[in-house]
Amino acid sequence: MSGLESHLGFWLRRVSNAVSGAFSRALQEKQTSLAEWVLLRELFERGQSPPGELAEISGLTRGAVSKIIDKLEAKGWIQADAKEGDGRFRLLSLTREGRRNVPALAKVADTNDARFFDCLDQAEKKALRDLLTKVAAHSRIHDVPTE
Repeated sequence: MSGLESHLGFWLRRVSNAVSGAFSRALQEKQTSLAEWVLLRELFERGQSPPGELAEISGLTRGAVSKIIDKLEAKGWIQADAKEGDGRFRLLSLTREGRRNVPALAKVADTNDARFFDCLDQAEKKALRDLLTKVAAHSRIHDVPTE
């Protein structure tokens, strides 16, 4: 029987727990959850998106996305506009305040990555990213981590 440390999954989980835990705590200091960050980042890239599309991208349920949207609207970071002629269809976008906060939160993500991965050179970082991408593709892992 092989020991724990002989399993790649052991090392992935060990590193993942440390990286994601530190990032989550750093986001909490900015009064933001990981799930909020994911939706903010997607809206920053897309400009506008309906809630259902954000649920698909993130792998979250529509109900979970709805709760996150409510929190982000309460902060004044996103706005929901009804589609003309269809009050049920909402199109989400970042407010000016939301657009201002995303780069600051991205800096938190960059700082967290640097804390854990600056021990690797650029070629090693690329190799690690490529290997993890290959494993994710092979295993059909598409959901965005939000926990």
